[in-house]
Amino acid sequence: MNGTLSVVATPIGNLEDITLRALRTFKECDVIYAEDTRVISKLLARYEIKKPLQRLDAATELKKAEEISLRLEAGEKVVFVTDAGTPGISDPGARLVRHIRTSSEGGSTSGGNGSGIKIETIPGPSALTAALSVAGIDATEFTFLGFLPHKKGRQTALKKIAESEIPVVLYESPHRILKLMAELGSIQVERVVIARELTKIYEEVLTGEPSELARVLEEKGGARGEFVVIIPRN
Repeated sequence: MNGTLSVVATPIGNLEDITLRALRTFKECDVIYAEDTRVISKLLARYEIKKPLQRLDAATELKKAEEISLRLEAGEKVVFVTDAGTPGISDPGARLVRHIRTSSEGGSTSGGNGSGIKIETIPGPSALTAALSVAGIDATEFTFLGFLPHKKGRQTALKKIAESEIPVVLYESPHRILKLMAELGSIQVERVVIARELTKIYEEVLTGEPSELARVLEEKGGARGEFVVIIPRN
């Protein structure tokens, strides 16, 4: 009997955001592969769950995918998690899932019908949807760009933002958020929504002109925390 790969979303801050199904999946699995085993260890300890842990980050994703394939062929239940949120969304996971799908017997996987390896999603937290839910904008449609390139391709991405007729959502690090605000101001973006530390003690959502938000962040003692940046079009 072939195994199951469970791709599990984990809290982006508040550990109480884990789902009951995710906890059951942790308890029933044979092994957990994690982007950082130290991060998942804290979550497992909170809920008194002990399981073997293996590291699988962006640098080792394809190598560990081979290892996971063998485990699944042996009938094991394997869980994959990233540090926070939903795997594959600006995080490792896509190459792992693609490898398992293409390398499974017959080149296909099962949805649970008894043939092939089963890949299932255990949905839950995502910084992307969490930020949109409190942004107060029409998110019927939007473009998600993830993290912008640091150098090559960054100007092309900014041009895409300037020309977009629908809201644009992206992620940014604390080290580059002030630079991004300056760049958005230079392409005449008039209003930005930024959300940081979502579900944590210092959760904050700010709205205003890019230069205004940059000033606010500096007055607060510097830019800290991961950011979701939304450029509305309404």
